[in-house]
Amino acid sequence: MQESKAVLFTIFGATGDLAKRKLYPSLFRLYKKGELAENFAVIGTARREWTNEFYREIVLDSIEDLISSKSAADEFINHFYYQSHNVTDAAHYVTLKTLGEELKTTYKTAGNQVFFLAMAPQFFGTIAEHLKSENILTGEGFERIVIEKPFGNSYDTAKALNDSLSKVFTEEQIFRIDHYLGKEMIQAVSAVRFANPIFESLWNNRHIDNVQITFAEFIGVEDRGGYYETSGALKDMIQNHVLQVLSLIAMEKPEKFDEAHIVKEKVKALKAMRQYTPKEALDNFVRGQYIAGKFDGETYLGYREEDSVSPESRTETFAAGKFLIDNARWSGVPFYVRSGKRMTEKGTRINIVFKQDAENLFADNCSDKPVQNVLTIYIQPTEGFSLSVNGKTAGQGFHLEPLRLSFRHDSEFLGNSPEAYEKLFLDVLNGDGTNFSHWEEAARAWELIDVVRKAWDEDQNNLPTYAARTMGPKAAFDLLEKDGKHWAWEPDLWYVEHGKL
Repeated sequence: MQESKAVLFTIFGATGDLAKRKLYPSLFRLYKKGELAENFAVIGTARREWTNEFYREIVLDSIEDLISSKSAADEFINHFYYQSHNVTDAAHYVTLKTLGEELKTTYKTAGNQVFFLAMAPQFFGTIAEHLKSENILTGEGFERIVIEKPFGNSYDTAKALNDSLSKVFTEEQIFRIDHYLGKEMIQAVSAVRFANPIFESLWNNRHIDNVQITFAEFIGVEDRGGYYETSGALKDMIQNHVLQVLSLIAMEKPEKFDEAHIVKEKVKALKAMRQYTPKEALDNFVRGQYIAGKFDGETYLGYREEDSVSPESRTETFAAGKFLIDNARWSGVPFYVRSGKRMTEKGTRINIVFKQDAENLFADNCSDKPVQNVLTIYIQPTEGFSLSVNGKTAGQGFHLEPLRLSFRHDSEFLGNSPEAYEKLFLDVLNGDGTNFSHWEEAARAWELIDVVRKAWDEDQNNLPTYAARTMGPKAAFDLLEKDGKHWAWEPDLWYVEHGKL
């Protein structure tokens, strides 16, 4: 059995939804696998006046579906302690330090500390400064800080936030979570490319026509209307998740498959992306907002009718755009991206669309036009990949038939596949930042996105709309059609054909 980790976790925002849905279950999975055992403890902090006992009941409730042994669950929650805490009050950090020192001795954590900030970004700098000024950071063991998005809401705010953290922690100690990078299939993008000469040899502008990245959600904003009004699809998804995936697809082969070399190549790919002028941004990016719609007999509200949303809102719930990368590998290849709420299906996938042969060898023998070869990498809800190819229909005559070579992970594999936060927690404990966003990546992403945001804010034209449970506004389809291309994934067609849409 592997050696368990010695560490003291301090979770700021311990009473929040993220902690209950993701953090506690992920820690319990690590505990069940032996990655955490005797020498760990967790301090949960938030404003609420909870007792240790009440906090442990909350944690127990959050892991209910994972419990196979009640005694193991009871042992696990006994490692949890609660401290009511005001993050702006220096006196509270003195109390936090006292509790931390006690737990370090009790659980023999070797001075190793991980601070998880599951709260609003405006408090990140304040917390970091107090951790230093109140001597909670001792330098005795490893000390790492984990932060959630949003990491700022523009380049300027992100830089200010990063500067405040950098006064206390080095870049190697800062782990900016992008939970999509913890997905098995996102990490498998590199395996598909670099472990298969058949793909890597074709991974360039001589063979690839275009690349498409889709992050689609069929849910609306639910109870996050207030937050979403300050964000929108561009900042919520394109600036971080989508550009992270794009950089993985576009990067050059790293010298070594480790954090430093992978980050270096991702940053190079992002920096090679064309910086648009405001006019170019309007030409190459479109937005939309969902309105009321009907799908499979069920009616859905429009965005402006959702809770905590302004009836005059101009916040986009859908964003699509075209990125261009000005380097030898990708010159001339458009990277189309889209993401939105209340789309037809939930699905995250990458489509690599290959070029057609300029000369159709079978034109004289067959009226069927060959389909383009498309490599599809599925990220969620299923994980795997497929490749569309052309084959001959069985029987007399010569007719081409599109075929799909497909692989999806089976249920047994998915059952054993680490949930994203579990893997990210383990990476933090091991000091591996490969699957996290680094400052240079975040900074460049904001530079690319800020010009689009500013152009949209200054554009007073009517906001395009799309019916709930469809794949976005007409403008998103026009974006590709003006280049003579189309979206490879169009689930609407199936639902229309079957009378559900």
